[in-house]
Amino acid sequence: MEWDLKYLCTLIGNLSGVPIRIYENGGQSFYYSLVNLPVDPICAYSERISTVTDRIGYCATDHYHYYGIVNAGEHRIVIGPSGQTRASDKELHELAFRADVAPDDIPEFIAGMKAIACMPLESILQILCTLNYILNGEKKSLGEIAIYDEEQEALRAQSSRSQAEARFEAAGTAYDRHNTYDLEQLLMNMIRKGETAALREWVSSAPAVHGGVIAPDQLRQLKNTFIVTATLASRAAIRGGMSQGDAFSLSDAYIQKCELLSEPERITNLNYHMILEFTEHVERLRLGERPTKLTTDVANYVQHHLSEPISAEKMARELYMSRPYLSKKFREESGQTLTDFILGEKTEEAKRLLRYTDRPLSAISAYLGFSSQSHFSRVFRKYALVNPGEYREKHQR
Repeated sequence: MEWDLKYLCTLIGNLSGVPIRIYENGGQSFYYSLVNLPVDPICAYSERISTVTDRIGYCATDHYHYYGIVNAGEHRIVIGPSGQTRASDKELHELAFRADVAPDDIPEFIAGMKAIACMPLESILQILCTLNYILNGEKKSLGEIAIYDEEQEALRAQSSRSQAEARFEAAGTAYDRHNTYDLEQLLMNMIRKGETAALREWVSSAPAVHGGVIAPDQLRQLKNTFIVTATLASRAAIRGGMSQGDAFSLSDAYIQKCELLSEPERITNLNYHMILEFTEHVERLRLGERPTKLTTDVANYVQHHLSEPISAEKMARELYMSRPYLSKKFREESGQTLTDFILGEKTEEAKRLLRYTDRPLSAISAYLGFSSQSHFSRVFRKYALVNPGEYREKHQR
């Protein structure tokens, strides 16, 4: 039977509320979406998606959007992006930056992304299984679908994280004697205090974890341990100043990803990566040895508005105080001016973009809300002590 692919994909797009595309011989021949997007966000990840060559697979992006892929002869069908929860404005601004959305089109792009239906990854995979059966005559279960995740491959290649895998994997072995409580408290305190350097050092010489049996087999044991760790880590991060919404969304995303994994080394690797991300997030929020509620609130506000000009006046209104009082109290409690803190954080974000993207300086400048590229360069040189081009040349991977 000859299938009408465009008709089939249109039906799936209508039923799911998620954009869908058909590629023939490497070129896109069809696109359908219920929502209006000035730029197809797939362009930010097209190279990564193109590496999926099996009949059925998926790609998870940095912000836990999913793209599902089915290959059938000369045809490739790609559905996505979708996710369990809606991405934040900050994440969507970053996606617009990666997709090279024109500044005037960014509000429409963000509105369109928010209108895409949220679906669990399992639902996307069920759609893929259906398409694969129709087009390739092949029956597959969710557990048989391969996981394509370049980020995890890169992480596993790092020696420190390889050590972490070995340590965390020990938690999947049953012992009569438990030593988890003290280690748990040590790890949670590192997350709560944002002690990233201490965490990395601890991993290099961490003792084996002697945990109890909480599942009938090793794989389920590792997944259950992962879920417990995610729950504890999110609470520790909240106590360290991370907003509840951010912490719970990050925890949910990691648990969903863990449930789709079937290899112990991937789960232990993801476990360490999750703990590290929570710790790094808290580290960015904490100012000084004893951060106050005000400094934490300011840090959270800045992290959520890095991709726009940050107004002290607007921040003060959201924190229910006057601008002069906010500036005065922040300097007293943090030891630095509000302006220095904001521009310092923008500089740190610029460093990340310079290292891990190839976007031009003009695009990075616009994304971070600077009035001009020259203004961005002056600020970057002041806080990084080198100009942006020199920093990229030295550090880009």
